[in-house]
Amino acid sequence: MNQLVYIASPLSGDVAQNLDFARQACRYAIAQDVTPFAPHLLYPQMLNDNDPAERQLGIDMGNQMLELCDELWLCGDRISPGMEGERKLAEESGIPVRRISTLKILSADFTPTEGMGMTMG
Repeated sequence: MNQLVYIASPLSGDVAQNLDFARQACRYAIAQDVTPFAPHLLYPQMLNDNDPAERQLGIDMGNQMLELCDELWLCGDRISPGMEGERKLAEESGIPVRRISTLKILSADFTPTEGMGMTMG
């Protein structure tokens, strides 16, 4: 089974561009033969990030998932306050932390392997 990697990258600011970068970071991770988990691509689809209580719920659920992951990847050239919190939690939990530059993510060639298709039943 592939390693489970928690993908952290900035969300606030230019949200649309940052979500696109998070998707690219996940594709990069897949190309590295790991299974990515990016809570900021998942939880804002069902929680209101502008509501402090819902935002905190998303952070708490993401932190719970981080503790199940094999590594934390800090993606991009800027570490947001949320990413810094994730880094601290990972280090306290003994989870390895890796920095992945924007250039490395954007220059990666993503070629899905056979059998990566998903079916919904």
